[in-house]
Amino acid sequence: MRQMRLGFMALALGMIAACGAGQPAATETAGQAGQTAPAAETATASAPTTTAEAEPITFDRAGFDAFLAGLRSEALQKGIRPAVVETALADVQPIMRIIQRDRAQPEFKLSFATYRDRVITPQNVARGQQLRDQNRVLLHQVAQRYGVQPRFILAIWGIETRYGAIKADVPLFHSLATLAYDRRRSNYFRNELFAALTMLDRGYIDFPTLKGSWAGAMGQPQFMPTSYLSYAEDFDGDGRRDIWNNTGDVFASIANYLAKHGWTTSQTWGREVKVPAALQARLGDFARQGQSGCRAIDQMTKDLPLSEWEKLGVRRVDGGDLPKAQINGALVQPDGAGGPSFLVYGNYRSILRYNCAHHYALTVSLLADRLGDG
Repeated sequence: MRQMRLGFMALALGMIAACGAGQPAATETAGQAGQTAPAAETATASAPTTTAEAEPITFDRAGFDAFLAGLRSEALQKGIRPAVVETALADVQPIMRIIQRDRAQPEFKLSFATYRDRVITPQNVARGQQLRDQNRVLLHQVAQRYGVQPRFILAIWGIETRYGAIKADVPLFHSLATLAYDRRRSNYFRNELFAALTMLDRGYIDFPTLKGSWAGAMGQPQFMPTSYLSYAEDFDGDGRRDIWNNTGDVFASIANYLAKHGWTTSQTWGREVKVPAALQARLGDFARQGQSGCRAIDQMTKDLPLSEWEKLGVRRVDGGDLPKAQINGALVQPDGAGGPSFLVYGNYRSILRYNCAHHYALTVSLLADRLGDG
């Protein structure tokens, strides 16, 4: 879960999914879940790039084999059992289409409204509310333990894998090795590959079950392997952290991730607002300072008390005053000055730590508002 979280692809039934928690912040998103990824394609030749800025996509078979040999050696040095290393890496092949998807992610091409409307449909809202009612007791128990409102757990679950209906089925080591070999984010995905080997070595999951999205995100919450090791939860105490099939573990893992990234149960995420022209013209004066590790957070304005934003002319979308609560907020404009504006609170940054992209975090937030806690 952390950062970037992911590229997105259109789901069946019109949803867009993200490849779970833990993506690298440098590009905001890394993977896609929510739709079955294409069958593996062994790549032995170069293919055209999908963006002018990207490096040429090339795979040298001998170079890839040498790379795998290095992975095997390093895994053994890290203490991974030889049998696990051999099983996991024996037949790994590079998949060209994964690189192409990684360099052509829809959240960089769609307007926020288009992205949002593909996810927040009447059908998806109705399904989420139905599952909310069916799991009311379990959601309440999870909310009590982790301090995260059920509607946000449901919204992330819904966007990631259409409430668990979508089963990502790319063999995990094919995708992780492909992206680790590609120079663009090699270190990030190499680390994820060793985390996946650790999962196998510790018996958290068996090899045939270890499948995920094209960028390596796993299970119903679409956790990257490092996020699984750090944040996956065994809610029912059966000795397994089963984010693939156990609904309680899925809910608890999502909630635990948000809680560990600063979620405050006493607050919501924020609201859509109107920004006056005079303030819009000098928003650069309110730029955030420093680097957070998430580019989307760094693109927000600095935090100010709601009372200060109100003095600057910010109002609710209906023209009313902002809430009188003692809360700090930052302005977000996902499509720039000509699009909608949102005043977001600390919990919004927790969602960005799940997936560092404003399209994703705003859509989670607005879907949660539609779903409600029941």
